[in-house]
Amino acid sequence: MLIDQIKEFVESIPATLKEKKGVYSLSLTVAERRAFLSRKKLAYSARFRVDEEAKELRFTEVLKESGSGISGGSSETGPGFGFKKERYKLGTGPRSGSIEEQSRIFGKEYSYTFDFSKVRASMEKIALEAGYAFKYQITARGL
Repeated sequence: MLIDQIKEFVESIPATLKEKKGVYSLSLTVAERRAFLSRKKLAYSARFRVDEEAKELRFTEVLKESGSGISGGSSETGPGFGFKKERYKLGTGPRSGSIEEQSRIFGKEYSYTFDFSKVRASMEKIALEAGYAFKYQITARGL
């Protein structure tokens, strides 16, 4: 079955796979930076649905960066220290190659070799081999 093959692939990455109302979510931490009382994390997330009637796998992916911790004072918050938590996305749509360029937002160089085009290509290969069409979507709407 298609879902069983996908679960085997996800375990080999290693990533986490969750299902809610027929929509599967795959997530994987790509890079993490910890400093004194603060943390920044870069995560890859993909969502997909298997449509048995249409025999297709609908797939979308996104790269997310989040951070939390104590920050120094600024012109907006005044002098001293404060607590700050933020979450934002770095665009959607298919990407190819390494995401080294995306990590520059952290202000430091990271050494990792995660290539998310391989995740997308593997999911497409699994779907096609099982006789399903692979449909990439830019947004999660319509999954």
